[in-house]
Amino acid sequence: MLLGVPMLIIAGIVTFTSNGSALYWSDRVGRNNVIFRMPKFRTMRIDTPTLATHLLADPDRFLTPIGKFLRRTSLDELPQLWSILKGDMSVVGPRPALHNQDDLIALRTQKGVHVLTPGLTGSAQINGRDELPILLKVEFDEYYLNNSSMLFDLNIIAHTFFKVLRREGVSH
Repeated sequence: MLLGVPMLIIAGIVTFTSNGSALYWSDRVGRNNVIFRMPKFRTMRIDTPTLATHLLADPDRFLTPIGKFLRRTSLDELPQLWSILKGDMSVVGPRPALHNQDDLIALRTQKGVHVLTPGLTGSAQINGRDELPILLKVEFDEYYLNNSSMLFDLNIIAHTFFKVLRREGVSH
């Protein structure tokens, strides 16, 4: 409830500064490789190809006027609280892959990570986030799979808070 007003303000700004809906619903891979729809505040123009940002030749040209700010502050992630409430996501776990990130999905399945519920934040997020190559992300995901605990989750949440404040590891 505390985030309701800020989320309404952000939704208004996104709608006012660019064409399209304030929310972008992305097909993501959830637990056991089941596809679910995950909301984010839209940071890219509506004509952006459906690819991971790092695969775009010039991602900056697709950003909305407020998109860079939302990504750097991670405010674009706030609507994912809906996915957590629905049970499609948890607070901590591997970040949900895009439905077309076949290499990431295959590696996670091979390592058994696909059995975890994806999270708003995770071990890879506090160890490099967008800057990590896929192989290393999966290694962090596998480590989390084999070592998850309430204390580990609290550690990840605390580290996430400080990483977001320092805007570390965020691309574009």
